[in-house]
Amino acid sequence: MTDHQTTLPAGKVPQLRVMPMPSDANVHGDVFGGWIMAQVDIAGSLPAVRRANGRVATIAVNSFLFKQPVFVGDLLSFYAEVVKVGNTSITVNVEVYAERNRLQVETVKVTEATLTYVATDENRKPRALPPLDA
Repeated sequence: MTDHQTTLPAGKVPQLRVMPMPSDANVHGDVFGGWIMAQVDIAGSLPAVRRANGRVATIAVNSFLFKQPVFVGDLLSFYAEVVKVGNTSITVNVEVYAERNRLQVETVKVTEATLTYVATDENRKPRALPPLDA
């Protein structure tokens, strides 16, 4: 667990920024992994929705690694990037960084994950992805 950084990824814009609250943690102030997973799914879905130009559904969590604990009061930044596109599917990598200690900022990579989404139609059935504009 040595993924300490002094800054957030340069040149990248987070898809989502959120601060966990006491209701998102256990009695010791450690944020529940399931809460982090839900936020990662939301962040990953944003570029997938843009690429699909519409509704998507999560079909797989290909990998998920908790690298550092997350605490109440950390400011989390979720960076998501499309890494693979199929006929109906979109695979997205998500990295999560925590900014800690408001007075002496410490930035730590806390989570990384890869998820796959499928584009769906109004009946929630898989649909082909639209072509990219030239």
